[in-house]
This record gives sequence, C-alpha cells and structure tokens, in this order.
Amino acid sequence: MDKNTLIGFALIGLVLIGFSIYNRPTPEQQARIREIQDSILLEEQKKEAQKAIAEMEESTTVYDSTSTFFQASQGHESFVTLKNDLLELQLTTKGGRVCKATLFEYNGQDGKPIILFDGKDSEMTFGFNGKKENILTEDLFFQPINQSDSTVTMRLNAGENQYIDFNYLLPSGRYLMNLTIEAHGMQNFFAPDVRNMNIEWYQHARQLEKGFSFEQQFSSLTYRLKNDDTEHLSESSEEREEVAPAVDWIAFKNQFFSAVLIAEQDFNGTVLFSKPQKEEGTSEKNKYLKHYEAFMEAFFDPTGKQPTNLQLYYGPNHFKTLQATNDFVYGDKDPELENLVYLGWPIIRWINRWFTINLFDWLSGWGLSMGIVLLLMTIIVKIVVYPTTYKSYMSSAKMRVLRPYIEEINKKYPKPEDAMKKNQETMALYSRYGVSPLGGCLPMLIQMPVYIALFNFVPNAIELRQEKFLWANDLSTYDDIISWGTDIWLIGDHLSLFCLLFCITNILNTWYMMRQNDSMGQQQMPGMKIMMYAMPIMFVFLLNDYSSGLNYYYFISGLISIIIMFVLRKTTDDKALLCKLEARMEANKLKPKKQSGMMARLEALQKQVEEQQKLQQQQQRKR
Repeated sequence: MDKNTLIGFALIGLVLIGFSIYNRPTPEQQARIREIQDSILLEEQKKEAQKAIAEMEESTTVYDSTSTFFQASQGHESFVTLKNDLLELQLTTKGGRVCKATLFEYNGQDGKPIILFDGKDSEMTFGFNGKKENILTEDLFFQPINQSDSTVTMRLNAGENQYIDFNYLLPSGRYLMNLTIEAHGMQNFFAPDVRNMNIEWYQHARQLEKGFSFEQQFSSLTYRLKNDDTEHLSESSEEREEVAPAVDWIAFKNQFFSAVLIAEQDFNGTVLFSKPQKEEGTSEKNKYLKHYEAFMEAFFDPTGKQPTNLQLYYGPNHFKTLQATNDFVYGDKDPELENLVYLGWPIIRWINRWFTINLFDWLSGWGLSMGIVLLLMTIIVKIVVYPTTYKSYMSSAKMRVLRPYIEEINKKYPKPEDAMKKNQETMALYSRYGVSPLGGCLPMLIQMPVYIALFNFVPNAIELRQEKFLWANDLSTYDDIISWGTDIWLIGDHLSLFCLLFCITNILNTWYMMRQNDSMGQQQMPGMKIMMYAMPIMFVFLLNDYSSGLNYYYFISGLISIIIMFVLRKTTDDKALLCKLEARMEANKLKPKKQSGMMARLEALQKQVEEQQKLQQQQQRKR
C-alpha cells in the first residue's frame, strides 16, 4: 500500500469522524430522546397495568352443581355490623368482607361522621387455588355465626365439616380489627404443596376534604418493606410497581385517613397500582381522588393447624394514634405505622418527631384554639432560633458600619482590571476588624431545617382539620374569602386571605432587606431587584390552594421577622459598634491571630491568583 493510499484512507477516516461529531445530537436533543424513551416505557407500563386490571375484573369462577362451593354460590346478601366507641364496620355476607367503614370521632364536610368507603368504593377478594377448582370469595356467600357487637365469624361452607372461617374481632377503643382465616377439613380440596392464598384489594379513595388538588397531593398508596423503609407510589401520576421483597403492610392513604392491611406472616409477590382521578366530571356527592389496587400473596395453611393472621386499620393519620396502634399489631416487630404521617427527610423528620409534635401537643393540651396554638408555636420557634437570627443581623450590621472604608477602597481601585486588588484589600480590611462577609449565611442555614420541618408538619396535622380561626372555617384547607366557581389558570377558583397576607409581609420583608443591603453598599442590579419582588407575588399562585394553617404560620413568622429586624435596627448604635470594631482591630495589631475557616481560604486563594498573574506578566516581558 503506497503513501497516497494511506493518506486517502486517513482523510476518509477524518471525514467520517468529523461527520459523526457534526451529526451527534446536542444535549437538548439527547434530553428529548430520553424523554421519548421514558414516555414509551411509561405507556408500556400503563398497558401492563390495564391488562392486569382487566384480567382481575374478568377472572370469575363458574360454580355448577358438581362444584364443592355450589351451595355457597347460591344465596342472598345480608349485612353484619361491628362497632366500638371509635369505629363502625359493616360486613357483607357476599365475599365475607368489610364493605363500609364509618369513623365516629371525625366528621365529613356534611357534618356527619366520616365514611371512609361504602358499597362499590372498595373490594377485597381472597383467592384459594384448589386441586380441581379455584375459590374467589367475591362470588360466594358466607354464613355469619358467633355474632356480637365486636365479633363475627364469616363461614364459607364447602360441605359437611368442611369450611373456611373468617374470624373478625374489633376490640374496644381501637381503630384496628383482627382477622384470622382458618381452614377446617379442607385437606383434600387443596394440593399438599399449597402454602399461600391470593388477595386482590382495590379502593376508590374518596375526596374527604375541601380542597381536591391539595388533598390529592397528600394521598398515596403507601407500603412498608419487611423490617425496612416505608415507600409510596407517585402522588401525581399513574404508577404500577412490582415489589420483590416481602411487605409488612399496605395502606390506601388519604391526606388524613387510611385503610391499612397488615400481615403477621408478610405479603409476597406484591403488585401495586395507583392512578390519580380527575376532579372534572365527578359528582359533588362522590368525588374520588385516587384509584388504588393491590395484588399480593399471603400465608395460608390448608390443614388449619396455623391460621392466617391479618389486621385491618381504618382510622386517622394521627402520629401518636398510629404509634399506639403499633403495640397491638401481631408479632414482635415494630410496624412503624406512624410513617403514614409524612414528616419530611430524616433530619427534618427527627425535628418534627421530637420537637414539633411534642410542642404542639403540649400547647394543644391547654385547651386553646388551634390558631392561638400556631401563634405560640411560631413565637417559641422564633425564640429558639433567635441566637442565629441575632448573629446574622450583627454580621450585616458590622459590614454596614464599615461601609465608609469600603467606599474608600472602591475609589482607590476604580478600574475593572484592579478588581482582584480591590477584593484583596477589602478582605484584608474585614480581617483586621474581625468581620466575615459570610458570617450571616451559616446562621440562616442553621434555621432552615426548623422552618422546613414546620412546612412538612402543618399540612399533615389532623388536629387542624375543621378547626376554625378568625375567618378560616378549616385550618387544614384554604380560606377562600373570595371564590368565583370557575378555575382560572394558576390561581384556581378562589383567593386565600392568609396566603395574600403572607405574600404582603414577604414583600415588606424583601423591601426592608433591600434597604439593609443598600446601607451596606451592596447595590443590587435592577433585574435582581425585580426578581426579589416577583418571588413573593409568585407565592400567591403557589400557595393559594395550601392549608390556611400553613399560610397563617408563614404570615405570622414573616411579621415577627419584620418586627425583630426593626427592633434590632433601632436598638443598634452604629457608632458604638464601630468603636468596638476599632478596639478589636487595635487588639489584633498587638496580638495578631491566625486566620482560620472561610476567610483564610479566600485570602489564600487570592494570593495564589495574584502570584499566577505576576508569573504571567513576567513571562510576557521575557517574550
């Protein structure tokens, strides 16, 4: 191969490489391709979920005269009621399941005891695989025996001395009902290797609160992996998930109430499905937030030697109620049902669990209105974080009194090319006076977890539900002083007054901070000023649907912040503060201190840059 041929191949290779580089997708195009691929995958998952649902709905068993359960397939539906002082559960003989749950301690929007589900809102089907035929309990009629106010046995008869019992027990003072499933004389019906049964459970989660979108945002299908973390499906989009590990419990969760199925012997082969419902097109009487479905395998002993132990919780998402319920759950493990109350990320959850909830309960125990409780909580939180607030303010005050010296440095280095020298001299000035330009940032960062903790706590506090304060009829939902019945883009169909007040205080706070920055010589660009004022206005659209309790807390917190800053400004003597800084500077001259932290790193970085500039200048001179 001669030289020209080699050059030709090389040129062809270069052209091909250049062409491939030229035609390579841009980052935007790559992102678009990924979006398309994700949407295709999502559509495939939706089709699989719809197929599974269709198979479940179409899976029926025909019971003819030769069937073991032919007599059980013939009958009429009747109802049995179990109740205690907290809860009333209605069971139907068709399927032997709970078909209605009423909570006495809480009222719905109509003022009557809240109904978690009723009729076709919920269905729970138990499936047993026999040698020759399968059992689906939704098609069969049970016989209620041993009935009382708190107990009933739903018996599924197969023949003489052959039956499966569903034993229900609702203890006094609990939202938790026990369910044991036992087989009697059924060994010949099942294969020797059968050790489980199937459970298909679905529920249309009703809208129980005033704000549809806000309640939907806090409603999710939640589950706990065996002795592990609590997980949940998406609140905002349709999702289907196959859970490989064993599961302790599954919850169909509304914002403030849940239906939970708990297994002592764990669930396996779990498939979960959640689909948000649309508010449009539903009647005012029965609006649904979500459609939940759960498919799972549970332990079952056909010989009847060991019963299947399940429990059903129908009750409030109240942190300490759920904690107390843990003590009555089967087994030695801690089910951590209190995780149904979302309190934020680990560190935020820790603050809410050990500080916020206990403080809230202590103040609530005084018999005060919830509005006053939130006010006192806000004041206490402000007192707790006041040291960091004061430190942040004093850092900005020190920079304010040093402004004349900073202006002298600015005059000394007016040229853009002297920016490095100006910054270095400014940092040296701060160092001499013992002032850190970043001194106000760390205290503010320390405060953030406390504020985020309250942001997560208030919307999940069931104690605020239907509690009135001032013009708000319910602190757990929005306070619509003006409503117009038609949705308007971004704002909705109402205007929340507490949200509006919060935004006004935010604007005032922004204006005050702008003045403070101007007094320190930190002039903001016009575009940045517009953004700073635009953010509080955006909160009107972001928080208009949020609970009035949360917006009330933000309003009070912002108002107290303005008052604190105003008082600190009025009580700070700039001349006395400057004298203290001058005295500190003189003391540093006599006993210079080694710099540490951010100031030392910044100064070291500036020196390094300055040395590099000098080296570059020397190299240019040599050339």
